Amino acid sequence: NANIRFGVEYGATPWLSVGWGRSNVEKFFDAYAKFKFLRQSTGKRKMPISAVLYTSIGITSAAWPDPDRDNLFTSRLSYATQLMISRKFNRIFSLQIMPTWVHRNLVESKDDKNDIFAIGAGTRTMITKSVSINLEYFYLIPGQVKSIDANSTFSIGVDIETGGHVFQIMATNSVGMVEQFYVPKTTDRWLKGDIHLGFNINRMFTLADYDKMKKNKEKRKLKKEREAQ
Repeated sequence: NANIRFGVEYGATPWLSVGWGRSNVEKFFDAYAKFKFLRQSTGKRKMPISAVLYTSIGITSAAWPDPDRDNLFTSRLSYATQLMISRKFNRIFSLQIMPTWVHRNLVESKDDKNDIFAIGAGTRTMITKSVSINLEYFYLIPGQVKSIDANSTFSIGVDIETGGHVFQIMATNSVGMVEQFYVPKTTDRWLKGDIHLGFNINRMFTLADYDKMKKNKEKRKLKKEREAQ
């Protein structure tokens, strides 16, 4: 069966974005925020890396498997936090490291951990100005999930940029599309041929040009200073 997720993200400022999504897997709703507190730059204030803090909350709205037990609403909640540390080495190659924490209020077995830790890594290699090859791997620290045969996630994909659209085609051993699923619940293996084909379409709509607004603000400031003189 096909698994689908719809999502909307809004860039409130150049350093803060918020979003919302809905997946058909377990009828899962998620809301998230991304805060960029470091930006790679050159010049007087050199910064060798970019760093983003990502945090999300999710709600499973599927029917309870056992409706006769005392089911709590808080048992539907789960959380994820990532620290995304990236560096663009040149115009062709970029690398990102992603320490990840996932917390689930309710787990399948008492032997499972509520707090799950994983370490992700991703690369992007530009083939042309509009086409890139992307790799992503999440190493799941062993011993945290025992009720299922949970595995680390590996994905390989191609990004094709066409103006306002980005088309993504990928192959992965994960079924879920949010951290609460692909980190602790991936049971498929590449070596066994458990490969899933994914396809994304991202569309960007520009509501405000921050660079232009910043330049206009600086021009108004200079104008006021000249008038004051």
